[in-house]
Amino acid sequence: MYLLIFLVSLYSFFVSIEMLSGAFKLFGSGLAQALITNTSNPLVGLSIGILATSLVQSSSSTTSIVVGMVASGSMTIRNAVPIIMGANIGTTVTNTLVSIGHITKRKEFEKALGAATVHDFFNILAVIILLPLEVLLHPIEKSAYLFGTLFQKAGGFKAISPLKVIVKPVVHFIIKLLGHHPVPVLIVALVLLFVSLKYIVVSMKKLTVSRAERYLDKLLFKNPANAFLFGLILTSLVQSSSVTTSLAVPMVAAGLLTVYQVFPYTLGANVGTTVTAILAALVTKDLSAIVVAFSHLLFNIFGIVIIYFFLKKIPITLSGWLARTATRKKYIVIAYIVLCFYIIPLTIIILGR
Repeated sequence: MYLLIFLVSLYSFFVSIEMLSGAFKLFGSGLAQALITNTSNPLVGLSIGILATSLVQSSSSTTSIVVGMVASGSMTIRNAVPIIMGANIGTTVTNTLVSIGHITKRKEFEKALGAATVHDFFNILAVIILLPLEVLLHPIEKSAYLFGTLFQKAGGFKAISPLKVIVKPVVHFIIKLLGHHPVPVLIVALVLLFVSLKYIVVSMKKLTVSRAERYLDKLLFKNPANAFLFGLILTSLVQSSSVTTSLAVPMVAAGLLTVYQVFPYTLGANVGTTVTAILAALVTKDLSAIVVAFSHLLFNIFGIVIIYFFLKKIPITLSGWLARTATRKKYIVIAYIVLCFYIIPLTIIILGR
């Protein structure tokens, strides 16, 4: 019985995430397209990536626009790299929105927000370290060129996401039913998200009495390498890091996993989300498109090598601090989302231009 509730709630959760993305696209797809224009200022480029991706809730959409602009010659690869970095930060807003579903339960909310924002702080720290290096020495651009020339003639294929196949028809039907109006779509998405989260946590807690917890602990999240590979493979299959990383949030809230176990899983998801873009770029055999796709992958790999192996306590400590603070003052999480993902990037874009 609880397994059935869990599966139905999980499907509803996936539908709500896809609807959330659809609602934001209805709000901001035109604005996102307009934002991503050529800029020689790396900080503005970074901010464009954050804001555009936060608006459309998809780093893949932002990356696709950038790849198209680079391939057409209207943007240089050097100017595209900071936007790709920003897209990595912007896509993490979904996790934090999901964690708000637990806001009425103090302990659950603290765990959920910690699990959600460890992803944010990893990407922010990676940008703080790698953007100045990229501006001065261009290690990502140069490495991406090397891989691009090596793999240009390799060929690739367009992968099909099984999750999107089973979820998108329902999402399209609901959005059509609501007349493609962003506000009703957003409201329905949030209600569905919060209801599905509630029943995911309830059913998970009941299922932990059986072998669910042991299965997660002993197999999928047994060690950091397992968790990383699981995140990479799962994200490569479903083609959405927002979905796979958001899925971990209720698991931590339910007490099935810890932030330490989820951290390498989110890093695997970061890498996994670049795989399909690379395969799709290889189909085009366009060097510029392939270089941009590889720059996304290499940004994540360099970030993992530097932060996870030498500085991993920083994002975990920061996410824990934010979670503890936000449980005492709930408005902080809203201020964090609005400031970090919308107001600060928009201010930098306005001032930088």
